[in-house]
Amino acid sequence: MAIWKRPISIELLTELHRGTAPAHLGMEFVEVGDDYIKGRIPVDERTRQPYGLLHGGVSVVLAETLGSCGAVYACKPGTRCVGLDINANHIRGAMAGWVTGITKPVHVGRSTQVWAIELFDDAGHLTCVSRITMAVLKE
Repeated sequence: MAIWKRPISIELLTELHRGTAPAHLGMEFVEVGDDYIKGRIPVDERTRQPYGLLHGGVSVVLAETLGSCGAVYACKPGTRCVGLDINANHIRGAMAGWVTGITKPVHVGRSTQVWAIELFDDAGHLTCVSRITMAVLKE
């Protein structure tokens, strides 16, 4: 059973992010399931740090975007979500290809939500784990 309280699709997520930092970095939404969202970001000249690895901050942009989208679309109409905290543990570097992230809820409550995000390189190796806490506010 889907957890989404608002209509959600790859097309809606893509349109929502036109002209934003994730779009400028080349982020793409690739899949929406009943309780998860997948997106990916390229490892290229826009997203690498000077040593050739995906910049850690870009991993956090991907993680925060996915987790925030999950929270927003799991919120009831008449509410909105804002970030309270995000953390990231960088496990393995990525130098080329794509890094794909998946977010799933840990807790979806009336006043807070917690979302876990895992990022993987093209070979399926875990590159980063992140967790975001969101506040649910009345509009």
